[in-house]
Amino acid sequence: MPAQRPAPKASPDAVLIRQTMAEVGPIADKVTSYFYALLFVRHPELRSLFPAAMDTQRDRLLKALLTAAEHIDNTEVLVAYLQNLGRGHRKYGTRPEHYPAVGECLIGSLSRYASAVWDTETEAAWVRAYTTISQVMIDAAAADELRAPAWWYAEVVSHDLRTPDVAVITVRPDQPYPFLAGQYTSLETPWWPRIWRHYSFASAPRSDGLLSFHVKAVPAGWVSNALVHRARPGDIIRLGPPAGTMTVDHTTDSGLLCLGGGTGIAPIKALVEDVAEHGERRPVEVFYGARTGHDLYDIDTMLRLQQSHPWLAVRPVVDQQAHLQLPDVVREYGPWNEYDAYLSGPPGMIRSGVDALRDIGIPSDRIRHDSVEELVAAGD
Repeated sequence: MPAQRPAPKASPDAVLIRQTMAEVGPIADKVTSYFYALLFVRHPELRSLFPAAMDTQRDRLLKALLTAAEHIDNTEVLVAYLQNLGRGHRKYGTRPEHYPAVGECLIGSLSRYASAVWDTETEAAWVRAYTTISQVMIDAAAADELRAPAWWYAEVVSHDLRTPDVAVITVRPDQPYPFLAGQYTSLETPWWPRIWRHYSFASAPRSDGLLSFHVKAVPAGWVSNALVHRARPGDIIRLGPPAGTMTVDHTTDSGLLCLGGGTGIAPIKALVEDVAEHGERRPVEVFYGARTGHDLYDIDTMLRLQQSHPWLAVRPVVDQQAHLQLPDVVREYGPWNEYDAYLSGPPGMIRSGVDALRDIGIPSDRIRHDSVEELVAAGD
């Protein structure tokens, strides 16, 4: 049996940064509140870049910091993550000159709440890390500016209420919107300015340029409730840039094993359409999970796709009838060693799904899903 290679040793800066994050983790809400207080007092001109209600924004900042700290020595993962953030921040009106102010207030906040571990070496490590982080984001935004707008306007052209709390919304962007099946974007409604939430595209790119989204209204969800209960044809929303890597690799002929829970069926449907449009006859197995039969709001569409494409199998899994969770049912079929897996749905389903798929032998690099952090932040 070959000897296991030792894990790479963390760099000195990574050690100091993780030490700081461990110190402030238990009081994260205080740290982020103080950071924003400092930022708005010292730089009041930046207040207009942020939503009126800051709750979700505070969580987002901390998640971004934790993610950057976690991957500080993994350049490939860190750079991809930061480039995506940098491109996404264009829609807020973020400019290169805003980054130093954020860095100064971030370090001010960390030094106050991590005083037990804070010293000149720790501060220098944070300055180096933040300088690198901000430059990657600035460069990504500048490159993106040459090829795409910061946001797109889109008109709601149809609003189909499938259940009392799920709507399928179709919009027409004001200019071409390039994206790939399986990706997601951020939406802002006219009722809650500067509050953006992530939604997956519910179809592959269409010749008429229309985009569809499946939206579930959640309790106290500002954006989701506005889209489900207030939006009507003729309303104008804003779209951020597309993001996400849950896309089909058309260079292989592996099968696709797709797990979609609730409105997570939206990007799965887009992936099926993508395979169909490429004319491939690779097997696609879709497990469509829901708590009740009532929640299978898009089952008719999926079954119509199955009728049209002999390589597609759609299996509804209703928790209350099967007395089994979606990942448990998937274990009963297979084998899946020739398949690439795609998961979309609530964060808990994705976590348990990834665990189940690893247990049955699918390697991690063949399991694709959107970032759980993004999904948590998109919860309303």
